[in-house]
Amino acid sequence: MRLSRSHFQYQHLSDQKAESQVKAGRYNASLFMNRPLLLLATLAFTSVMGTDDLGELLFEDPFDRNESQEMKDEPGKGWGTNSKSRAKGNKQVDLKDGAMSIFIHAQADHAVSVTHPAEFTDGAVSLRFMLEDAKDSLGLNFADLAFKEVHAGHLFVAKVSANSVQLQDLKTGNMRLDIREARQAKQKLTAEQDAAIKGKEKTVPYAVEIGKWHDLVVKVRGDMLSASIDGQLIGSFSSPGIAHPTKRLLRLAVPRNAVVDDVKIWRVN
Repeated sequence: MRLSRSHFQYQHLSDQKAESQVKAGRYNASLFMNRPLLLLATLAFTSVMGTDDLGELLFEDPFDRNESQEMKDEPGKGWGTNSKSRAKGNKQVDLKDGAMSIFIHAQADHAVSVTHPAEFTDGAVSLRFMLEDAKDSLGLNFADLAFKEVHAGHLFVAKVSANSVQLQDLKTGNMRLDIREARQAKQKLTAEQDAAIKGKEKTVPYAVEIGKWHDLVVKVRGDMLSASIDGQLIGSFSSPGIAHPTKRLLRLAVPRNAVVDDVKIWRVN
């Protein structure tokens, strides 16, 4: 638990956590009968979003558990972090009030990466998230560590910021090994490399309300990646790298701070 973190980020967590559990079927909807407007909104959202087209549920995590200590990352349930290798072992993930808070430590030399196995060809990830500051962002980065032609298995990413949603093919673009190595060495890209990175991302302007919970669904179908927030399709993007046959790992990439809850991973058979 980070005593230094305060202000408004958890202000309405209990109501919104309970709301999400109604959606997930973990609470009886009668608990909300004294709040009919909230119940109607919840049921309407469930109807709009649905789960029929998301596929088979592989994994879900409501983060309804406690850590055994408060000094190191202990997310549990198959989650991993890069705090040991990139933040000198300092805590960057905290389970608090039924959600997972992710925050970068002052000694970190890389964005926080919170990982979980997610093996599918076509599938989806749904979760609830909150950005605490206009500079914050949350990336859903899909990877295949067995694929050695890209840096660190990076395939593609859907990134939500305060003012935009970015969809990017990393496999055939910036994370292609020869392109990344040339850039790291500050070498001029060849004409082929320069052409390869063009058209490999799409950014859609979209304002995310800060300090509020939002529902995010990221879908992968063939070579198309799409992102929906609060039941609204924000954008979709087609690129060859998205069609990589096996996505094996989900990385929640956080360069500053973000809070997530009710993570679900789906596979289309």
